[in-house]
Amino acid sequence: MDRIVQGMHSSEVLKRVREADGYFITNTARDLSQSDFKNRILLHTDLLAADARERANYFSLEITGGASVHVDILRKQVDPFLKLKLLREKMPNTLFQTLCRGVNLFGYRPYPQNVIRLTVREFAKYVDVWRVFDFMNHVPNMQAVFEEVQKAGKLLEPSICFSTGPEHTDEYYVKKVGEIIEVTGEEISLCIKNHGGLGTPKRIGELVQAIKDKYPDLVVHYHGHNTDGNDIGRITAAVVNGANIVDAADHAFTGYFGPPPILSVIQTLKDYGYSAVGVDEAAVIETSEVLRDQRKYYEYFESQFKGSLPTVQIHKLPGGAMGSSFEQAVKGGFLHRMSEILHEELPKVQKELGNWWSVTPGSQILWTTAVSNVQSGERYGNCSGDLKNLLLGKYGPFPFYCPEDWIYEKAFGPDWRKIVEEQGGVMQIEDIDIDKERSILQERLGYEPTEQQLVTYLQHPNDAVDFFKFEEKFGKVYVLPPSIFFKRGGFALGEALEFADHNGKGHILEIGPMHKHEDGSTSIYLNVDHHQRVFIMSPEVKEEGAAREVTLSKKEIQELAKIGDARAPFGANVCEVSVAVGQEVAVGDKLVVLEAMKMQTPVLAVVAGKVEKI
Repeated sequence: MDRIVQGMHSSEVLKRVREADGYFITNTARDLSQSDFKNRILLHTDLLAADARERANYFSLEITGGASVHVDILRKQVDPFLKLKLLREKMPNTLFQTLCRGVNLFGYRPYPQNVIRLTVREFAKYVDVWRVFDFMNHVPNMQAVFEEVQKAGKLLEPSICFSTGPEHTDEYYVKKVGEIIEVTGEEISLCIKNHGGLGTPKRIGELVQAIKDKYPDLVVHYHGHNTDGNDIGRITAAVVNGANIVDAADHAFTGYFGPPPILSVIQTLKDYGYSAVGVDEAAVIETSEVLRDQRKYYEYFESQFKGSLPTVQIHKLPGGAMGSSFEQAVKGGFLHRMSEILHEELPKVQKELGNWWSVTPGSQILWTTAVSNVQSGERYGNCSGDLKNLLLGKYGPFPFYCPEDWIYEKAFGPDWRKIVEEQGGVMQIEDIDIDKERSILQERLGYEPTEQQLVTYLQHPNDAVDFFKFEEKFGKVYVLPPSIFFKRGGFALGEALEFADHNGKGHILEIGPMHKHEDGSTSIYLNVDHHQRVFIMSPEVKEEGAAREVTLSKKEIQELAKIGDARAPFGANVCEVSVAVGQEVAVGDKLVVLEAMKMQTPVLAVVAGKVEKI
């Protein structure tokens, strides 16, 4: 069979998949990076592996989407569009795949329809396969993305998020597939998104067979995680029962929470009489030989907790959230309570809130609620804004059953029924004035932004502006290898750093000298390939009379709020200021919106008055 290549129309891709004698493999490099390395795998590393990955002849390479778009600009200082452009130059044939969170796109909150459509159109210039999911399996939340992907002639891959429990029957999932097909038609690839690596091989095999019995010509793509060490078993069961495509990753970088190794999948299925269509095993091995030398530079981002976690079948945290959850526990000082959170409180919260799917943003709602319940000692005593939106049905209807009344009362108070009646229902977000946003961005940058810069800004406004200004000042830092990019402890004056970029071209960086000026600023001299550049660093300005940092208890914060002194109830970033100095506010008015752990929580006024200071 001729290779499936970038540029083919989706109908031709599906035709070849259906006619193939065997199964296809997607290399889920993006999900591996998120699950086992906190999304830190650099473009430099992916470019080093690009040649071998291109020759490996995968069905697709999942290389963008999910949280990676945000982390690209926030932590890796690389333009997510430039990343795709550079990879395409080295991988002209391989289909590029993304993970899209429906109305949440590549962010953590719902976006207006015109932002969704513009974003899909721009990314579709580089992305060939669009895996789209909604954490409530609510099809209308994915529809705008469906439409734009199909208009672009790209391969649409709607997902059914998978979980376990008495409600999660074959009948439910087959019906959900039918709802999707009513909107999209059967010219799609359907993903079974097992983001937590849940269920047994037998269970996954039964589900695939049930879907195939109802829709025999439907292309089925199985995605799982190896958190419990058993995903090769689930993959095998999926293929034996008719799955056409499966996900796996490069063995040199596989860890504990991401996908299983590609080569192990191939070797296992060979014994069952199934071959990986077109895959060049020598190139698979070569890719990992290239990557193996790079892994040591990413050790800092690997979870410090090693080993498989069969207990995922209890707590159901997705692979992409495992490492970050342990990291939050260490930073938050509650690592000693993780067993209680994971094995007792989190399963209880999941059942109480409806036993739906623990995947972004739902996984954050479940996780933060469980942590808050354990830490505060008061269950549902500090409901986040996202949890309240969930209870109000803002993200879609509960698929199986609603939480009990007492949870609503804890969240909204004794008048909760009236609040639900007045404010309940799926969130409707009005289109924004994109031309106005473009003008705002131009004013903030001082130059006319590109359409791709605008798209990045519309999803992560402040972080995007910071990145654009950083890149304007310091240049394209993606050329730096991880050995320099992630070097800990800083650089010494007089230090010379020699490295090769992804094309093998040698470079040298010479640090220093440094000169301090009378105004407190500092000039740092940097020789880049023997060309000197000078960076002037302004001194850190501290507000005069700034109060010393004080840690207040929850009760103290609540008491201060009653006299008009509103404080953040927990450590977070301020992502929105909803009022201005001099503005009159009523009880219940939104003052600011805080963001922590991908969750947004409004701080509301508990007394009426006028804003004196922000």
